Amino acid sequence: MPYTSHYLTCAGREIHFTEWGAGSAGTVIAWHGLARTGRDMDELAEHLSQRGWRVICPDTLGRGLSQWSPDPKHEYCLAFYARLARELLDQLGIASTHWVGTSMGGAIGMVCASGYFEPSLKGRIRSLVLNDNAPQLAQPAIERIKAYAGSPPAFATVLELEAFFRQVYAPYGWLSDAQWRRLTETSTRRLPDGRVTPHYDPAMVRQFTDHPDDYRIWEHYDALEIPVLCLRGAVSDLVLTETIAEMQHRGPALRGRLQVVEVPGCGHAPALNVPDQLERVTVFIEASA
Repeated sequence: MPYTSHYLTCAGREIHFTEWGAGSAGTVIAWHGLARTGRDMDELAEHLSQRGWRVICPDTLGRGLSQWSPDPKHEYCLAFYARLARELLDQLGIASTHWVGTSMGGAIGMVCASGYFEPSLKGRIRSLVLNDNAPQLAQPAIERIKAYAGSPPAFATVLELEAFFRQVYAPYGWLSDAQWRRLTETSTRRLPDGRVTPHYDPAMVRQFTDHPDDYRIWEHYDALEIPVLCLRGAVSDLVLTETIAEMQHRGPALRGRLQVVEVPGCGHAPALNVPDQLERVTVFIEASA
């Protein structure tokens, strides 16, 4: 296998991650979206590892093979995710890294890079890719995500669950049949009654009610002094064009450090699985190294 699977205890919680590559070029943290797992980053991690990068793909607390939080109110939030990230980097001995984050993973990268939640991370993140993420998100899209993520369906068969994933994640853009199958198989858990359901803790959506302003993070964005690449799905309902316009007039944009690219054929969020997307991310990271 091109990757290895690992577990560490961070902030008292067991966190799973996959590790790719030897790291002669440096390290990249690739962090997934809200209801997803680190295996979404397989294509990107394999691509970067072939170019000499060490790539770490965590499962966020409550997702995939990481532990579910026994304290959802206080731990399903960006501040705690930043603490998990800091402890993960510390234990892995990562003094410097680039960060690629899809949706929630981009927000975690933003609050880590600002240093406001975890001051020791300031300066350790050398560049940031925001994959369809911004310092402010469209509320109707948040409501849409809450609706499907907060009450995950259950199906008798894996193929029925795959059909559900193909529908709800259609905005990801093109995926091969093999990629849809892998997405399904790495996102499935079986319930006590034998049915299958998405592999995450439904309580993680409490972030939106217990921390209603958690994704309004302009102060973190304004503090960024590193190169930032924002990939916006051309038909994204989460990252609005007016938000992008504001991003281009503050924070890293004022320092000439923001790039914005619209990704055709995608909404929320580009899957980072096709050559053009992989190349854009790779060129940005290597230019920032």
